[in-house]
Amino acid sequence: MNLGLGTAALGRPQYINVRQNDVDNSDLAAFRKQSFQVLEDAYNAGIRYFDTAPGYGLAEELVLDWLKTKDDNSIEIATKWGYTYTANFNANATVHEVKEHSLAKLNEQWNFSKQLLPYLKVYQIHSATLETGVLENQEVLKQLAFLKKEYNLKIGLTTTGTNQVDVIKKALNVFVDGKQLFDIFQVTYNFLEQSLLEIIDELHQQNKEIVIKEALANGRVFSNKSYTHYQEMYASLEKLSKKHKVGIDAIALKFCEQTIPKSTVLSGASNVNQLKENLKINSFSLSAEDVNLLNSFKTDAEHYWSERKNLEWN
Repeated sequence: MNLGLGTAALGRPQYINVRQNDVDNSDLAAFRKQSFQVLEDAYNAGIRYFDTAPGYGLAEELVLDWLKTKDDNSIEIATKWGYTYTANFNANATVHEVKEHSLAKLNEQWNFSKQLLPYLKVYQIHSATLETGVLENQEVLKQLAFLKKEYNLKIGLTTTGTNQVDVIKKALNVFVDGKQLFDIFQVTYNFLEQSLLEIIDELHQQNKEIVIKEALANGRVFSNKSYTHYQEMYASLEKLSKKHKVGIDAIALKFCEQTIPKSTVLSGASNVNQLKENLKINSFSLSAEDVNLLNSFKTDAEHYWSERKNLEWN
């Protein structure tokens, strides 16, 4: 199955997106129980790739508890380092997360994340950017190379922002002791943001693994009166939804799966109903005409990311 499960919305009651409905996640015990059930349902549906991070609130801890109920070496856990969750489950927090790409942060977060072994297969720099200098930090790169060798991990990074491609290009040229460090790239990609296509051939040629995040463009694929410039797209998605008898979420996920072959596409489902809808990706295929139609909604990366910057935690 090409579908994986991202746990950002399972570990943090608030998330940067455009919500369809208001939710009340103030009861943390109930929220945790619901999130645990999503992990369980995803596993029972055949999903084996689970992506988490310490920056996702209680997500890593939740995944760890869930793994204690499993004995299946086909499960692949991916986690990250570099973001600390600071909102403390407060809906009105002004700062929800803090980025720090230092060796001290890597060591501190690895200390907890290593408990995910032996299921932990992928270790990533969370939102690597040129600005933090993490791809030139020799201490960090050497430590990642050590962890890769010592624990047989794939080392990766996640990208966000207008210069995703520049970050990936730089990462492909990172070598430690003569060996290429990065094996896997988790990239924002959807029919609005398609900059990944600029470097996809290079990634395939170098046998790099690709994980796709934000396939639903943080909820912007769903009809919204605030986004008048997307009305034509919303009408087209509605037609495709009726044609294939699936939700718009499944259309968006399927687009990613079909246009970036051999990738893992992350579902960001926050409850069992969303997961059930996302899983319908396996029930249909988009025609070439469908794909061309969705391709026509591609936006300029600058516009896409400035729009995302204005989204709120909710």
